[in-house]
Amino acid sequence: MEQGKIYITKQRLSEIEEEVRKLKVYGRRDVASRIAEARAQGDLSENAEYDAAREEQGLLELRIRKLAEVLARSTIIDETNISTDKVGIMSHVTVMNEKTGKKSDYQVVSQEEADFDSGRISMSSPIGKALMGKKIGEGIQVKVPAGVLSLKVVSIGR
Repeated sequence: MEQGKIYITKQRLSEIEEEVRKLKVYGRRDVASRIAEARAQGDLSENAEYDAAREEQGLLELRIRKLAEVLARSTIIDETNISTDKVGIMSHVTVMNEKTGKKSDYQVVSQEEADFDSGRISMSSPIGKALMGKKIGEGIQVKVPAGVLSLKVVSIGR
């Protein structure tokens, strides 16, 4: 995982903290229970249930470590301080495809909060990178798998 700050909202920080808490309390308990049940079946060398439970335990601990690292590197963004002069992290941006005239709304977020289906694009994605620092009326060219998009910034908000 890359080093550096991760910019997230207070809401997302709370969601991650809650997920870590649940994984530590309930996830660990459930996996430990499955390991104990599998051990009770006898010979561990040929026990697929035991192997599966141990693998699940490893994945659970990896997820907990990853989320803990995100929490340690997180900086909360105060959405009331977001500039509407130019595109930045947490900006709500409306862009127009200059070829089709179709408008799209995005919120530029950190990689950890990105969800394209919800209109939340990562600032490190091709469109997100191209939008960063742009002002209303400025155009961008973005190379995407389907070709090159020509977009124009129509509005910037919080």
